[in-house]
Amino acid sequence: MEGKTLSSTDTVDIIPQPDAAEGSNESLEEAHDHEGHDHDHAGHDHAHGPILNPECTRELVLDIPAEEVSKAYRTVTGNYRKYAKIPGFRAGKVPETVIRRRFAEGIRKDVIDGLLPDRFNKAVLDLGVRPVGEPRVLEMTVEDGQPLHVKAVFEYVPEFSIEGYQSVTVEKPPVEITEEEYQREIEQLRESRATIEPVEEDRALKDGDWAQITYSGQIADDAEAPPVAGEDTLVEVGGKDTVEAFSAVLRGAKVDQELKAEVIYPADYAEPKLAGKTVAYNVAVKAIKKRTVPELTDEFAQELGHYENLADLEARVRDHISNRKRRSVESETKDRLFAALTGKYIFAVPESLVQEQIDTRLERGLRALAAQGMDTEQMRKLDFARLRTAQRDSAVAEVKTNILLDRIAAEENITVSDEELDRELQLAALQAREPIEAVRARLTADGGLARIREQMRREKTASALYERLPA
Repeated sequence: MEGKTLSSTDTVDIIPQPDAAEGSNESLEEAHDHEGHDHDHAGHDHAHGPILNPECTRELVLDIPAEEVSKAYRTVTGNYRKYAKIPGFRAGKVPETVIRRRFAEGIRKDVIDGLLPDRFNKAVLDLGVRPVGEPRVLEMTVEDGQPLHVKAVFEYVPEFSIEGYQSVTVEKPPVEITEEEYQREIEQLRESRATIEPVEEDRALKDGDWAQITYSGQIADDAEAPPVAGEDTLVEVGGKDTVEAFSAVLRGAKVDQELKAEVIYPADYAEPKLAGKTVAYNVAVKAIKKRTVPELTDEFAQELGHYENLADLEARVRDHISNRKRRSVESETKDRLFAALTGKYIFAVPESLVQEQIDTRLERGLRALAAQGMDTEQMRKLDFARLRTAQRDSAVAEVKTNILLDRIAAEENITVSDEELDRELQLAALQAREPIEAVRARLTADGGLARIREQMRREKTASALYERLPA
């Protein structure tokens, strides 16, 4: 996250922890011994410490005086001594040497937590850069009575000029709907309510009719293949999805007539077992049916739902098409505008942000696959390394867009009010079926509230840029 600062809880995760409590002086690699470490992480690639982008990486060295380290050790040890319960000793009377030996690792962590975060964050602030991602500790020495030494690296968002962004434009297509778009939508509505009814008159099949047939076929040159058969199947004579050989045989046929057809299926036929095959069919015509599309009337409109009459339906359909087209045009135009902006301004991108964006894209894709029925076991078999590589270019473009939108928002003083944020939380609470305060508390605890406000600010900025585009 942009503007990341170090908290006391972060130090536990980013600072190497030795087995011994005191006198440690190790690098990141030494602190994480790979020998005997189980790397069986099903379903994903496991990497220790992603490579940082050297173009936007800074190094920070902190040295805390020995007397402050000793004071922190005394304070933390005293707290442990006050509350420690060790068999053979009364509460508060455990010797300090026993406390230090028994709780060595916990004491060390608490000393680090007490000394590092505020100093680290102040040092970063003094550098005048905006850190992103988690800092990586390269060296650290922590020992009672000795200066605490730490060297860390972190990524930051580099400064660059956005002069001239107001002049970046792309074509902004009209959003008014055409009569052709309306007619296409209304025809789809009519087609959705079409019915297939028997033809009562005694006549032969013709194009546009639906033949109800029973058929049985044998694949040529494959005596072992099971018959290709069906009963009471509806086939549209001359239809775009009907093999022409079937249509040719059915044209002019009448009910109860038995026919023979030889069908040569194309190599790219949708059904694999028939693709490129020749099948000899026996076909019996059972009935002739006609597809009837309803007329546009007030009754038709009322059958569709809550419409008073045909005029009401037409108005609502036009509104629906207009809103859909407006959203589509706006989304596509914004994407082209973002591409133009990222093409104009060249700047380094922190790798930690790119990796976060790849994670987000993969999570979104996995949720979509799960919604389509893919189970966890199938997901484990996916090539995640290949998937991450495939997502990289899009992730870089999205990170660049976000950085630019943040810069433009700051330039134009675009903000998200508490009222706007509350409306978004109301929607989230409705979707989650939770009280809004529970949603707010959860999002505040995990940093989600800040991310939502950040994303809303970007969307607001993007909308402002879109509205300024010449029509």
